[in-house]
Amino acid sequence: MALVRDRPYTGMNFLVDLGTGEDGAQGGVSEVTFPDARLQLNEYRNGNDKTLEATKLSTLTHYGHLVLRRGVTGSLAWYQWWDEARNGGDARRSISVTLLDEQGNPVMRWRFLRARPAAYQTSSMDALLAEILFETLEIAFDRFELE
Repeated sequence: MALVRDRPYTGMNFLVDLGTGEDGAQGGVSEVTFPDARLQLNEYRNGNDKTLEATKLSTLTHYGHLVLRRGVTGSLAWYQWWDEARNGGDARRSISVTLLDEQGNPVMRWRFLRARPAAYQTSSMDALLAEILFETLEIAFDRFELE
């Protein structure tokens, strides 16, 4: 699906599907923070190697959490998903973030497999400030794919 072009895409047109097929229809996600993905490298050297440099071997893959933010609209969908995971249910889902071009056509998709909530947070309320109340959902996953 990835469409290559000369100008970089903006990061403001996107859809999030939390495994329900709704593409973020409940409240709309305002911010997506992608996780870092790292390979753990172990150094290895045979005792009879003639060089003093070690060989690097890839072992485990480590991922940070996918972080989603949206304004509080009264929808309990995020909290209920987190609550399901907290209570020991099988809350795993395959979720996706789809980047759209200026015309609303999908151009790239990140798929997060066997994803489940890791943290849920609501921003603080302050009567002196007229700021939007946000909820944040951190999502752990086993693997991601880019298409």
